[in-house]
Order: sequence, then C-alpha cells, then structure tokens
Amino acid sequence: MRHNSRYVASVQKQANWVEIKAFEHFYRRHMVDIFEDKSVRITQISDKLAISGWACNDIYRPIQGPSLPHFNGSHGEQMKPIRLIIPCLVVAIMTATAMTSVADAAKSTHLTYSIFFPAAHGQCLAGMEWAKEIERLSDGKIKITVFPGGTLTRANQCYDGVVKGISDIGMSCFAYTRGRFPSMEALDLPLGYPSGLAATRVANAFYEKFRPEELNDVKVLYLHAHGPGLLHTRKPVNNLADLQHLKIRSTGLSAKVVEALGGVPVAMPQGDTYESLQKGVVEGTFGPIEVLKGWRQGEVVKYTTDCNSVGYTTAMFVVMNKAKWNALPPDVKTLFETTSRKWIDVHGQRWDQGDDEGRNYATSLGNDILSLSEDESSRWKAHVRPIIDAYIDGASAKKLDGKGYVDMLVGAIDDQR
Repeated sequence: MRHNSRYVASVQKQANWVEIKAFEHFYRRHMVDIFEDKSVRITQISDKLAISGWACNDIYRPIQGPSLPHFNGSHGEQMKPIRLIIPCLVVAIMTATAMTSVADAAKSTHLTYSIFFPAAHGQCLAGMEWAKEIERLSDGKIKITVFPGGTLTRANQCYDGVVKGISDIGMSCFAYTRGRFPSMEALDLPLGYPSGLAATRVANAFYEKFRPEELNDVKVLYLHAHGPGLLHTRKPVNNLADLQHLKIRSTGLSAKVVEALGGVPVAMPQGDTYESLQKGVVEGTFGPIEVLKGWRQGEVVKYTTDCNSVGYTTAMFVVMNKAKWNALPPDVKTLFETTSRKWIDVHGQRWDQGDDEGRNYATSLGNDILSLSEDESSRWKAHVRPIIDAYIDGASAKKLDGKGYVDMLVGAIDDQR
C-alpha cells in the first residue's frame, strides 16, 4: 500500500510514543476492511482503535521515558493520552486514505507469520527466507510479516492461533499439543531416523499419503522434522543404569521414550530448557544435537549420548489459516504450493547443517559425545519397542490405521538411508 509511509509519518508527528511497527500491523489487519465499507463512521473507527489499544499490548506500547505517558498509571491519567491520540490517528489515516484509492490498498495481501524458533535459529531463518521468496515471486501481491521467538503466539498456542486468525501462518511442533494430532504422532516414534533431511522428507510423504482429518481446519503448506533425537545431560549416561530416575526434558512421544528408558520425563518447550538445565530443574534433555548450539544448550550440559538406534524426531508444521488460504487467487495458491515443496529440502538440509554445527560447538566447549556399545544399543531399542506397539494399539482403538502408519514410516526411513 503506497500510503503506508504517509500515515506512518503522520502518526509519528502526532505521537512519538506509538510503536509504528505494531500500529502498522493493526492497520493491515483492520483498516482496509473498514475503508471498503463506506458506511463506517469515524466514531466506529475510533472505537476500534480504543478497543485495540487497551486489549492488545502490541498495538500501543509506550516508548520508555520519564516525560511520556504509560498505561500503568504511574504518570497521570490513563485515559487522557488514549483519548487524545485516537482522533489524531483517525484523521491521519483518513487523510492518507483519501489520497489513495481503496483499489490500490487492496493490491497487496498482508499476512502475519508466527514462528516459535528464536530469530537467529536456522529454522527461523529458513522460514524467513521462504517468506521473502513468496514476496519476491508474487511481485508485490503478498507481504508477510514474520514474528519470531513466539512473540505473536507461544509454541503451544501457534496452531490454534492460526485456526483462530491470530496469525495467518504459523510454524511450531505437533508435540506441543499432545493428543490433538493422533495420526501425526506416528512421525515422532523412536524409529531410528538417520538425519533431518530424511525425517523431513518422510514427514511430508506421510502427510501426502494419509492426509489426516485432524489437519483439515488449516491449509498445510509443508512439514519438517529434526534429525535423530539424542540424550544431552549434565552427567555421563553410558547405559540404562546411568539414566534411571534422571529428570529429562521431553515433549510428546519423546516423553514416553524417556519413561521407557527409566528416566523421569518433564514436559517443556525448547524455549524454557536452557534455564531449567542451568538451575537443575531438569538433568538432561532429549533433542537433536543442533539444540546444543541453536538453543545454546551446550553451555549447560556436558555430555551427549549418541543413542541413534532409538532416534526419534519431532514433526513440525507450517500451516495457514483456512479462510486466508481460500481467499487467495489461484495463481498465488500455486505459488505458495510450489515454493513450499522446494522448501521441504531447504529445512531438511538446514536441520543437518544445524546438527553438524551443534556437534562441533559442543566439542569446542569441551563436551563429550558418548557412543553406546552394540549390545547396549540393542537394549535401548528393545526398551522402546513397547511404545511403538502401544501407539499401534491406541491408534487402532481410534479407528486409525496405526500399523499402516508405522509400516509406511519404517519403509520410508529405510529408503532414505
């Protein structure tokens, strides 16, 4: 929208305590719809702004300073600055919009993208690159604003956030909402995934083959999955006896792996793991070795047990709000689907690159990588087999093809070796 710079400039002149990026997000989500309805009165716009100002922390956030108003009541009345700024914003927007046709404003579709990974993480960077590629190939038809680090929706709220329209696109893990995705849980079973690229390709092949109904409330753009989940601990674990009763951070089916091996699973997202390891809340974590650098967990553990024979993965989604998807023209839908297919391998290769970097980072800190003997590895594998069998039985009880899921995955993993 060409008028964005004008209304932003006007807003800056009227109130330097409004965060422009957040207001621009509000504008994109609400104001074009308002202006398309010519019956809307200024008072209605003012009410909409007022409601958003009080309800949404990301719309009005005062810049810190002793002379500027705050919402906590520490500097004068709360309502007065809001009541002063709303008319200024309305006038600025109405004036700018009068200079540009609604048709021009509607030329670009603005989408928000919530990613739970921190901004510097390789998977977040891959997601941002995907968004830039969509923008480039759409020739300005699509604009995507990325919110990394769970700033728009937290990891366990991301999927629902997309369904409800809090974000238009979201990336997070199926495992963060256990029980909601019974078919997709099969992907996380400890089946001995050899790499991130293999796991990512298998995950997408699984979805394309079975198309689980549990994902019908969104548009699935693509999936990705990390390399083999390994055990990272504060003290050495060379065998099952060393693991007994240790508190291990885990999610989804990896929690069952921990329990089957004799540890105590503690559910938490990756974003909370560093501090929990640092403070001794947990004594270890299950995850791909990339977390040692990508999430800096190598700083708070000393050992990695390379238990790849029970290597599980965590499947992750990139999904779009169904209404937003349905509103896109056919050529843009094709663009999204074509680009998303290309990005399957981008994410898979990035996972493997991250694993290499994580291993090198851990050893540079003096951490030890411990290998299991062949006999010990077989014992670990035998201990987790009941998890696979229990999944098959549980899925069958829900009238899902649990055995078919597992057989397909085992074959697909073998094909990727």
